[in-house]
Amino acid sequence: MTPEMKVIREREAAEVMGVSVAALRRWRRERRGPKYIRMERCIGYLLADLQTYLERCSANSASQGGRR
Repeated sequence: MTPEMKVIREREAAEVMGVSVAALRRWRRERRGPKYIRMERCIGYLLADLQTYLERCSANSASQGGRR
């Protein structure tokens, strides 16, 4: 398995992204945020999906001129 295909748990994903677990849960409920995997009752994230999401957010911020 390549490092990009590694599945990490919700708490680890929150640490990687610098957000709370509650934020990830809210994003899933609102159908926002990075892609996730549901394995029975467990939630996981592929590292590659987290990287893609962060890059996309970075690109959006740059195109908005740093304004919100």
